[in-house]
Amino acid sequence: MQQGRRAGSALRVHEALKARPITSVADACRATGLSFPAASSAMELLIGLKIARELTGKRRNRLFGYDRYLAILNEGTEAA
Repeated sequence: MQQGRRAGSALRVHEALKARPITSVADACRATGLSFPAASSAMELLIGLKIARELTGKRRNRLFGYDRYLAILNEGTEAA
């Protein structure tokens, strides 16, 4: 995939992560209209940029989290 198209796909997946901060590549495909390979490549780019993180440690059916967004959502909810 060309770098420009990959960046555009990454932006679309990033938008999907903002709407659903814990998601799978399959869910990102449905939300963005991207093919599975394109969404997977975009997710890998977001992981490389430390925007997203793989949460499950599996090879299949992985879930990814948008850590910064989750941190903002959890702010002030820590037990005292």
